[in-house]
Amino acid sequence: MSQSVTIAQFWRRCREETAGLPEETPLAWAFGATPAHADELLGLVLEGVKTGTASSLWDYEESGDPLPHVGELSIILDSAGEPRALIETTSIREVPFDEVDAEHAFSEGEGDRTLADWRQGHERYWRNYSENPRGFEPDMPVICERFRVVYQSS
Repeated sequence: MSQSVTIAQFWRRCREETAGLPEETPLAWAFGATPAHADELLGLVLEGVKTGTASSLWDYEESGDPLPHVGELSIILDSAGEPRALIETTSIREVPFDEVDAEHAFSEGEGDRTLADWRQGHERYWRNYSENPRGFEPDMPVICERFRVVYQSS
């Protein structure tokens, strides 16, 4: 079975079980940069621990991908490309990296959930996996996104 069929089937189930969803299938993507990281972060989402994420504005500019927006729906994939959750973006803030606050760091659910741990992990991530040639800077613009799980597969 191809991934697009699996996503289409998942979206049909979402719409059957959740009133008010649009007809158009949302974008499907995985958290993280490696298969192991994708599954780890997905697990945190499914457990209700991870309710936030952060992205580099520079990466969006480099890739040409549209910026997230409040109300946006996303299908979250596991490392095998299987759809596992539907999330809805509930808030967006653009702030410099060095101004991301402890509340946002905690919402991401990773590590010990402190701001210091968040900063260390995200600096490492953007130094290693950034899509843009600038990589990481302490004052780089970061998109802090909050979301809620709308639907998850059993």
